[in-house]
Amino acid sequence: MTLPEFVAKSAFRNRRRSALTVVSIGFSLLLLTLLMTIWRSFYLDQGTPDSARRLITRHKVSLNFFLPESYEEKIRFIPNVEHVSPMSWFGGTYIDNKPENFFAQFATDDEIVQIHKEWITDPRQVQAWKQDRAGALVSSKLARKYGWKVGDRITLIGTIFPVNLELTIRAIYEPTDNWDSLFFHKEYVEEAVPWFKGQADTFAVLADSTDAVPRVSDAIDEMFRNSPQPTKTETEKAFTLGFVAMLGNVKAFILGISGAVVFAILLVSANTMAMSIRERIREVAVLKTLGFTRRAILTFFVGEALALALIGGTIGVLAAIGLVYMVAHSPQGGMLGDIHVTVPTLLVALLVAALVGVISAIIPSYRASQLNIAEGLRHTG
Repeated sequence: MTLPEFVAKSAFRNRRRSALTVVSIGFSLLLLTLLMTIWRSFYLDQGTPDSARRLITRHKVSLNFFLPESYEEKIRFIPNVEHVSPMSWFGGTYIDNKPENFFAQFATDDEIVQIHKEWITDPRQVQAWKQDRAGALVSSKLARKYGWKVGDRITLIGTIFPVNLELTIRAIYEPTDNWDSLFFHKEYVEEAVPWFKGQADTFAVLADSTDAVPRVSDAIDEMFRNSPQPTKTETEKAFTLGFVAMLGNVKAFILGISGAVVFAILLVSANTMAMSIRERIREVAVLKTLGFTRRAILTFFVGEALALALIGGTIGVLAAIGLVYMVAHSPQGGMLGDIHVTVPTLLVALLVAALVGVISAIIPSYRASQLNIAEGLRHTG
């Protein structure tokens, strides 16, 4: 019998206990992988190269306050600014108020397709959308979900604005980021809601390079610092994280839960290995009698723990990949619509599992390897 075969057979000697250990480690690694994936998506992933050039300008106090539309032309003349487009949240209801039928809807202008140059669109469709005041530009994901096609008519029931929009889908875009939204011309709402004319929730700004982003951001805010409606300009990523921050200290929460998960895995694995080794004291004595060295015995037991931990870790990681995929492609994906488990995340999760296996077994394995043969043979526990 080879060493790997011996370790594998010993690891599953008590099948029920080993299976429960594997399941426990697998569930813990599932949770840990999810948390690391969310952390990477929120705080490490910088998005597409074009998204790093985009900024969002809003009212400094709150998103509840509008900005004058006249700011658009002033921003346009700031050095290093390529494009500017007003964006206002419509928040209408489509079909019903169920969460699965909720999606982002923005009143904007033609320049939005220049700001999101990475979108894959048919130029003829875009031109048709620009020429239709009641036209809609929708993402391919929304089109697939509701079975929309170019030329279909849809109705958005106003909630924030006292107007129902009768829109015709003129263009469908394929996003390379998380912009899973519907866009329509702001003039449509302005004609129906007089008090909204000349205002905007935010302005989407595209800088000519990533190096220019800090300068453009500072220049915009400095321009309107002493105006009645001061601004706050931040990158698209920072703007999105602002909504995450509303939930509280998400960073501390993720770190705290991750630490608790790792500690729980360690306790489970350590308890399993301590019980397994304690039950095999006489076996250890016999192995020493046959000539096995302390180092070999230590390797046997650490190898068992490592095998159980890696099996459980692999199961947990695979389950996490499937769960993340379902979340990203679900109608309620929202800000998590573009998350995915990366190779570095997988490697870190499996490394954690391996370290937990080794650390949990090292102390009881060392004690077993130091066992006196006579004492071990007399052991009856």
